[in-house]
Amino acid sequence: MRDLKAFIRDIPDFPKSGILFRDLTPLLLDATAFRETVELICDPFLQRVDVVVGIESRGFIVGAAVAYHLGTGLALVRKPGKLPAATFEARYDLEYGTDGLQIHQDAFRHGSRVLIVDDLLATGGTAAATIELTRRSGGEVVACAFVIELDALGGRERLAPTEVHSLIRYGG
Repeated sequence: MRDLKAFIRDIPDFPKSGILFRDLTPLLLDATAFRETVELICDPFLQRVDVVVGIESRGFIVGAAVAYHLGTGLALVRKPGKLPAATFEARYDLEYGTDGLQIHQDAFRHGSRVLIVDDLLATGGTAAATIELTRRSGGEVVACAFVIELDALGGRERLAPTEVHSLIRYGG
């Protein structure tokens, strides 16, 4: 098993000054590292989930691969106005303002066991909104899984008591 952190590229001052962006595209480009990432995300959840939720946009990439590996369906959580059928919407706070996410109202059968997948956990705002949407749509959240977690931003604590599974963690 390789050190997956070696495949994360640091981009200083992106998307704005003072931000250190953790870029996972080198990991996605390496077939072995990507496969190992998917397998490591899936291992704790084999036979435990019915549906994977991918969060726009990099969560679609990882979520689709995880759903395929687990043999489940994939539901999408998107920015408002991007899904064609009836949706539920949840709002969440940004540094300056708010944003929203939507999911189809019929994304799950009532009681479906759901794994939420995204590329990165920072403050937990998008994941918390996705948990809310999943529950409103009839799903039961088993856990949230991330490739990268930024510990100093408190996302794990915000999502408690939901189980959080992260492969690569950066401390404060």
